[in-house]
Formats: sequence, C-alpha cells, structure tokens
Amino acid sequence: MSATGGRTANEDEAETESGRRTLLLFVVASLTFGTAFVGIKAGLVDLPPVLFAAIRYDIGAAVLLAYVYRRGGYWRPHTRNDVIAVAIAGVFLSGLNATLLFSGQQYLTTGTAAVIFSLVPVLAPLFALALLPEERVDLVGMVGILLGVVGVAIIVGLNSLSTTGEETALGVALVGGAAVAAAFGSVLLRRTDRSIPGLGMTAWALVLAAGLVHGLSLLMGESPTDVTPTLRALVAVLWVGLPATALAFPAYYGLIDRAGPVRANLISYSVPLVATGVGTVVLGEAIPIRTVLGFAVIVVGFGLVERRNLEYEVRRLRGLPVPPDHGDEHVCESAPRG
Repeated sequence: MSATGGRTANEDEAETESGRRTLLLFVVASLTFGTAFVGIKAGLVDLPPVLFAAIRYDIGAAVLLAYVYRRGGYWRPHTRNDVIAVAIAGVFLSGLNATLLFSGQQYLTTGTAAVIFSLVPVLAPLFALALLPEERVDLVGMVGILLGVVGVAIIVGLNSLSTTGEETALGVALVGGAAVAAAFGSVLLRRTDRSIPGLGMTAWALVLAAGLVHGLSLLMGESPTDVTPTLRALVAVLWVGLPATALAFPAYYGLIDRAGPVRANLISYSVPLVATGVGTVVLGEAIPIRTVLGFAVIVVGFGLVERRNLEYEVRRLRGLPVPPDHGDEHVCESAPRG
C-alpha cells in the first residue's frame, strides 16, 4: 500500500469519491429546486396559484413522510422544541412562502422570480439583529444588505412605476414577500433547540403547510373546479410535487451533511441560473437585461454579507488552516425554502 504525504491511496480514492457525491448532490439540488420555478410557471396557466401550492405539498408531504418513516431513526417530533420547529417551518418556510411565491410567479418570468427569491440569505441578517442577540452585522454587511435591495430595484425597473408595469411590481412584491417569510422563518428556527433532523422536520412541516395552504386557498375563493385538466397541468403538478420537492429536499439535506450549511446555501445562486436557463428553453421566456444586472448586484451583496464564511471556504479548498473558532455556521437555519 503506497502513501503520499502521509495519506494512503485508499484515503485519496475515498476522498475523491466523496467529492463526486457532494458535487452530484449539489447538481441534483440545484436542478430540482431550479426547475421547480419552471414547473410552477407552466402549471399556473391551468391551476389557481394557491391551490397549486397546496397540491404540491400534498404530494411532497406524502412521499417525504413515507421516506423518513421507512428510513427510521429520529423521524418524528419528540420534544416541545421539535414541535415548535415544525410549526415555524410549516407556517413560514413552507405555507406563507409557497402562497406568496406561487401567487407572484403569475406576473414574473421564472428567472426573475428565482432571482428575487435568492434574497433569502441577504435578508436573514436583518432578522438576526432582532432575533439572535449574538449575531452582529458590521458596516460591510449592511452595505451587502443594501446592495440586495438595490438589486431588486434594478429588476423591478423604472417602467414598473407606470401603469403598464403594475403587474411586475406586484409580482416582485409577492415573491419578495416569500423571500421575507423564508428569511424570517429560517432565522427564527435558529432560536429553537430542536433535536429532530432537518429532513424529518421538513416532512412534518409539509404536512402542516398542506393543510394551511388548502385553507388559504378556500379563503381566497379558489375551487377545484377552477382547474383546467390538461396534460401540462398534470406534468407540472407531478414535477413540482415529486422531483422538485420529494427529491430536492433529501438532496439538499444530504449536501448539508457532506459539505456543511455554508456551502450548501450556495444553491441559492445556482438555482436562479437553472431557472433562467430552463425557462428560456422550455417556456421560451426572454431574459430581461435588468434581471441579469440585478442578480449580479444581489450576488455581490451576498458576498459581502457572507465574506468571512466564503473566505474560510476558500482557505479550506486551498488546504490552508481555518481559525479554530470558526464553525460551519450560517445566519439562516438550513431549512426548506422553496
């Protein structure tokens, strides 16, 4: 058995294989979450938005719950904090998030909606200031948050201040509200001392969210009779309910286990690229130049907010030492956000 630099050939091979699996999980999570925006946009032609979101969670909750039950272990809430975590995830990260996101996508292209939603990790520090006393945002971080807002303003564009742009502004407001709900919920989760693993929490949160969103759908006057039964609607429902929910979340949590939450949350910026590209090919959507510019500004803002974590990740990749007091922390709790 040969060794190089104190490492065996088997260790090098195992590390390479682990890296490949991590990359595969990143690709799967990015593709499934990214194409969810495309599936939502396609399905909204034939389905009322909030009812569509509820049906997505019906399917996703059933499959995920069956999966975590079959896998066994700590799969259901046992403590009060577990129940609180499920409630937070179900109401904010899933229920309100989906209601606003699906409603807003009626007025936006898939790429624009995905870019607006990528604000979650930029908005989270604002809520952390109030909810997590140990968290502090310095001047550079505040500049990053401000850039996130500027990026949204670029995407909305001056034309949205006119009558012809009212729908764009409404769509941005709704999808932005979804990002706010997800950011608030993910930070609020950090205050809970839950023991249930993330995937189990997500499965139960989707059960709660399905009931909540169905109730909101009824309150908004939606009805199953509003559904136009087409092949497109069927494909859209199955896509967002199965690959884009039941496959996406296991891949995301598997990525967290292997790469840590900081690197896993980088999918927030691969997802808009996937959504924009697939939306262009499948739906024939044009990519507004202001969406590209706004996304670039938001990414710069994210880089400023997360600059220390990103710096540590670069040091790790280069094999340089990382400060011992640095944990794999992120202001956002790693939780469902799509």
